[in-house]
Amino acid sequence: MLPDLHLEDQVRLRKPHPCGSYDWKIYRLGADIGLECLRCGRRVLLPRRTLAQRLKTLTPKQEIE
Repeated sequence: MLPDLHLEDQVRLRKPHPCGSYDWKIYRLGADIGLECLRCGRRVLLPRRTLAQRLKTLTPKQEIE
C-alpha cells in the first residue's frame, strides 16, 4: 500500500544517505516524489513505489511544528 504523502512532510528512510542522514523532506509530489536531505540539502527524485519500499517512518507537517 502506498502512503498518503503531502508537501513538507518529513520521512525517515531505511538506509542512510552518503552524508549520514536518514531524514528527508518532501518537496515535490507526482509520479516521482522529490526528496531533500535535511543534512546536506541534496535533492533526489524517487518513484512512488520505491519510496514506499524504502520508507521507515513518516512525520506529517502538522506534528513537526
